[in-house]
Amino acid sequence: MSLYRTELRRLVKRRFTRWTTVLGLLVLAAVVAGVFFTNQKIDAAARAQAERSAEAQWQRDVQSAEQYRAECERVKAGGTDDPKQFPEDCSAITPPPREAIAAAWFMPATFDFRESFGDTLLPLAAILALVGFIVGASFVGAEWNTGGMMNLLLWRPKRLTVLLTKLAALLTGLLALAVTTTALWFGSFWLVATLRGSTAKVTSGVWQSFALTGLRGVALAVVATVVGFALASLGRHTAMALGGVVALMVVGQFGLAILLDLAGVKFAEAWLLPTYGAAWMRKTVTLENWESCEATYFGSCEPEKLVITWQQSSVLLGVGMAVLLVAALWAMRRRDVA
Repeated sequence: MSLYRTELRRLVKRRFTRWTTVLGLLVLAAVVAGVFFTNQKIDAAARAQAERSAEAQWQRDVQSAEQYRAECERVKAGGTDDPKQFPEDCSAITPPPREAIAAAWFMPATFDFRESFGDTLLPLAAILALVGFIVGASFVGAEWNTGGMMNLLLWRPKRLTVLLTKLAALLTGLLALAVTTTALWFGSFWLVATLRGSTAKVTSGVWQSFALTGLRGVALAVVATVVGFALASLGRHTAMALGGVVALMVVGQFGLAILLDLAGVKFAEAWLLPTYGAAWMRKTVTLENWESCEATYFGSCEPEKLVITWQQSSVLLGVGMAVLLVAALWAMRRRDVA
């Protein structure tokens, strides 16, 4: 029997894999449902209602301005003027022009696919990466914890072949889940935009940009899966991977962020992993240092900026994944499995 098929079947049959996947999909479904029910399609009735709301708001502003001017004139006529309360000339108190109150301010929320869909790809990638990490860690961690790895090596004594085959089966399942879920994500939000928003101006270039972002999300899930698998293999327990990430995020990231802030380090976010994850998905992340001011030609103050690109993020993520995987393979080859 093929080792790869056996591992793939074991991955699919595990209840932990199924329930973790179902939970992740339920979270994503809740996001889609939330967007659907909190947006609506803009039609003629909605535009007319927004115009009426804008007109009513302008009428209230006119009435308030007239009352404020009348109060100013009354106070000045009585000689009890407070220079901090009213201007010197009460005639300067005028209502805003009608065009200053835009009907767009009163429009209900609507889902514009071109403008809003890109932002939804970040939570999709985050959920897929989390599911991949947890399943990847438990897939190999449970084998070590229950003694299944030792029994498997009795049947197939080639250690690295066994570990890499397990990883190949894991990545096959992850890619099948990630690609299918991403395709359904695209379709779901296109349906939301059709029924509760707009699909206008979605050109082939827009589709290409969204597709590339979706592929980067799948790649991020692959990296997280390999990292979880490698950490659990190094520690020979699922808790090694989960505990390591908790320690990294709580102690390493939050603690480091506080320390950098207290030390007044410039661009402290550049030392935090979430920044690079966001840069990978959004192509660039711009950090600003408002404590350092660069004067422009017009005399305004522009903060010092640091741009982190997806290329920089790819190096960090790729090197980190490779180092952990090589360490796991080295440990598998060198350490006693008993």
